[in-house]
Amino acid sequence: MYGQVHENSVFSPFSESTEITELAANLSFSLETELHPLCQLAATQLQFHLKHQQDWEHNFGLLAGVEGAVIGKMFGVLVVRNKEGKLGYIAAFSGKLAGRNHHAKFVPPIFDGLEAGGFVNAGMEELSRINEKIRKLEESIETPVLLQEIQCLKTLRKNHSTALQDQIFEQYNFLNKAGQSKNLMEAFRHTAAQKPPAGAGECAAPKLLQYAFLNKMEPLAMAEFWWGLSPKSAYWKHGEFYAPCREKCAPILAHMLS
Repeated sequence: MYGQVHENSVFSPFSESTEITELAANLSFSLETELHPLCQLAATQLQFHLKHQQDWEHNFGLLAGVEGAVIGKMFGVLVVRNKEGKLGYIAAFSGKLAGRNHHAKFVPPIFDGLEAGGFVNAGMEELSRINEKIRKLEESIETPVLLQEIQCLKTLRKNHSTALQDQIFEQYNFLNKAGQSKNLMEAFRHTAAQKPPAGAGECAAPKLLQYAFLNKMEPLAMAEFWWGLSPKSAYWKHGEFYAPCREKCAPILAHMLS
């Protein structure tokens, strides 16, 4: 749960100096500003951590001999002033990292679908059971009765999958600066698609702002960078900075920053 993550395990303070204090003076959060020097400093520190940490193993495609598929990852840093007035940053990754949602130094997810005993696991198990029934029937001799049963199971699978996805989306509740909450279904209701795309709510930017609002931190500046190789798209370049994605993040951030 969100409240169980202690700030000290996530908040990384900057070294106190006149230069850092001056850089943060009169800084007002905006997604439209260029890369701020404090974001560059935070990103450099986080990248050093990614290169040298030994708590988990993830194949970014940067080192030889690492097992698993190559999966580059978007990371984000949010420069904040915590409730004690200290300057520092918090960090997040998009999706899962090393197959998990929780890691030291990173903010937790908005909703943890991997939680043991949760409805997501139960729903996925039911989908697996339906798929297995379909597979066995399709291997049998085809008769009109069996074909009708297969079609009914496929309809059941589709309805179950849709209901499960909607239930998952309803668990992603985002705060704005005023403490007002809106879930994914509500955030995307007035978009052209009217429903969230897969993976919405798992990007770094919403995770960072959520943690800041919950822990009375003042957001000052944010940046996201790609780390690793991208086997799917040549657009993502290792170490380069990118704005939050429009497809998955724009409606969420519009609410969170309202």
